[in-house]
Amino acid sequence: MKKVIIACFVLFMSATTYAQQKIGYISSDELLMAMPEAKKADADISAYAKTFQDQLQAMQKEMETKYKAYEAEAKTMSEAMRIVKEKELQDLQNRIVSTQQSAEEKIAAKKQELLKPIMEKADKAIQAVAKEKGYTYIFDTSVAGMVYATPDDNLISAVKAKLGIKDAPAALRWRYNA
Repeated sequence: MKKVIIACFVLFMSATTYAQQKIGYISSDELLMAMPEAKKADADISAYAKTFQDQLQAMQKEMETKYKAYEAEAKTMSEAMRIVKEKELQDLQNRIVSTQQSAEEKIAAKKQELLKPIMEKADKAIQAVAKEKGYTYIFDTSVAGMVYATPDDNLISAVKAKLGIKDAPAALRWRYNA
């Protein structure tokens, strides 16, 4: 009998605790799209990436020029000269690939460097709103996993207000790729 009473009490307490939990959600992508700092970071990242893109385009143009010259002269070159020119072309191609990989790594590092404080700011605002409104859990709808949620539990407006962000008209919104 005591076991039955204890089991009922445990079930009652867990049901009461569960009923008191409040669950909300937010789209971190939408929040970041609305943050002016994220828009500036995106512009800075694009400008940084453009410098590498310009360098790679110059290298590609050099490659094309050297390859056309090689093709035009290949029939009249000695075997030794052809091997030297082919090695030059292969070395240039390897430099292009290496430069591209290095650029991608540097751009990713720059993106992380610029977005980290913005994401931390957004996270703090989400946590503050969750505490103010008594939410136990907040899910991010930007990542897979959320199947259904009521609009009443969407915290995007409250978090934007906490950050001092006003909603832009739908035509002015842009997609942020983090």
